[in-house]
Amino acid sequence: MSGSLHGIDMAIVAGYLVVSLGLGLALRRQSSRDEFLTAGRSMGRITVGLSVMATLFSANSFVMFPSTAYGSSLRILMAVVAFWSTIPLVVWVFIPVYSRLNCDTAYEYLEHRFHVAVRCLASGLFVILRIGWMAAATFAASVAISGISGLNQYAVIVGLGTVAVVYTMFGGLRAVMWTDVIQFFVFFGTILFAAGLLVAGTEGGVTRIVDTYFQDRERMLFDFRLDPTIQFGTIAILVGSFLEGLSAYGADQVAVQRFIAARDTRTSQVGFVIAQLATLIVVPGLLAIGMGLFAYFHHHPAELAGVVGDTIRESGSETVREVRDRVEATAGGAGRDEVTAYYESRPRQLHSDVVALGLSDQAMSQFVRLRFPPGVVGLLVAALMAATMSSIDSGIHSITTALIVDFRDRLRPGWRPRTQAGEMLTARAMVVVIGVISIVLACFVGELGDVFTVAKKTVGAFAAPLLAVFVLGLFIPWATPTGVFFGTFAGATLTVLFTFSDAFAEWFSMWVFVVGFASSLVFSLALSLLPGLKRMPQPPSPPTFWKVIRGDDS
Repeated sequence: MSGSLHGIDMAIVAGYLVVSLGLGLALRRQSSRDEFLTAGRSMGRITVGLSVMATLFSANSFVMFPSTAYGSSLRILMAVVAFWSTIPLVVWVFIPVYSRLNCDTAYEYLEHRFHVAVRCLASGLFVILRIGWMAAATFAASVAISGISGLNQYAVIVGLGTVAVVYTMFGGLRAVMWTDVIQFFVFFGTILFAAGLLVAGTEGGVTRIVDTYFQDRERMLFDFRLDPTIQFGTIAILVGSFLEGLSAYGADQVAVQRFIAARDTRTSQVGFVIAQLATLIVVPGLLAIGMGLFAYFHHHPAELAGVVGDTIRESGSETVREVRDRVEATAGGAGRDEVTAYYESRPRQLHSDVVALGLSDQAMSQFVRLRFPPGVVGLLVAALMAATMSSIDSGIHSITTALIVDFRDRLRPGWRPRTQAGEMLTARAMVVVIGVISIVLACFVGELGDVFTVAKKTVGAFAAPLLAVFVLGLFIPWATPTGVFFGTFAGATLTVLFTFSDAFAEWFSMWVFVVGFASSLVFSLALSLLPGLKRMPQPPSPPTFWKVIRGDDS
């Protein structure tokens, strides 16, 4: 069941895309490498903070959080607690280290601490995880936008990717960060409006929504059972989200590049706190939308029944056949009228079947298509586009920076153009190539599963080992370059096998971060202590955290 955009909505969407392109073109006169890659290290704290927020809360979040609240529980809210727990480490450890060593990328620190091989390994892990992350974010947006607008999903992927590549190519990091700020306000305003419309459309308002959502349901806020197969278990969310957040904010070039672009260390620190304050508003707002969707469709089941009906008529999986057989046996058929009648008297069964069939992601799209007035639908589509493009632009720009600084400049300095014009041409060409790769991959991400699982599978396998490298470098003085290099490689390999192994298919996806971090840490420490292992040379005075803070980082 797909919709179509009203003329007003089309105008709003087109206008938003034009504004995004216009900003990139307005800032196209990038005359130096430093301006293109770091915005001249001149950005303010609000720009830094909102850019970090908009970048890391992509279209995945726009779809994932309401879908999770509708389909499962509110236990994912514990992710906010985990993210806030990262503040002391990011503000007082990671940001000061990068600032005092005057790093151009996060991975430059790893060469100071270990060896150039460790630097390249970590930067390579970042490139892989961020390309996968961009593909997942673009796919998530295309699902939602296609369901709301009726536009072809692949056309959405190509269109959004192209616009983001163009303004990034012309405007560099300054254009990326300012479009992130605009995009933040677009999707923030849309979240507030959507939540308000759901409250207004539910008789009894907030009280009725809360009562309906929690009625006859257990463990909606917490579930401390240790069973790894429990979806959204509290322990998995707290530990996994802490590792995910610390990796994203402290060891990921996407965020670090914004800290580097700030005027000074204090600006970066305050900007990061601003980003976390925004999280306190955005995440609960998205979860409130999920609660509202559950309550709304509980009282108006006919408006979601058609989605289930289309699925059971068109697909033939075992779960689909079970649902279809049950509906046909009770309602006398699986036509549109029979399915609607079946679920009108069984709203709880509707919810169960939506979850079982993996249709939770479509609840918001269906509500918007049916209940949002013309013009407002366009705003939501623009918001989803904003969230997507903030992910794409930041990803391709930070990957470009990593490839230039960590690989070309460090390993093949002779390839560096001798003029600023040549350097700019190289950087822009790399932006285009990386963008094309991400767009192509986004067309195939859907094979991995639902939006939440897609996001975690494409990130966790590499983000957690990447974090382990930094923890070893900052806090473990006796960790050796050889041990860390091979230990991290082994940890990442094990995590990939874990992620896609049938034996662990039922495990909740947040455990990927725990497995990746722990295995990389253990392997690296064990290999660092192994006698007789041929050692890579390391700097004479490796800069651990305390050495850097004391100023003993020569």
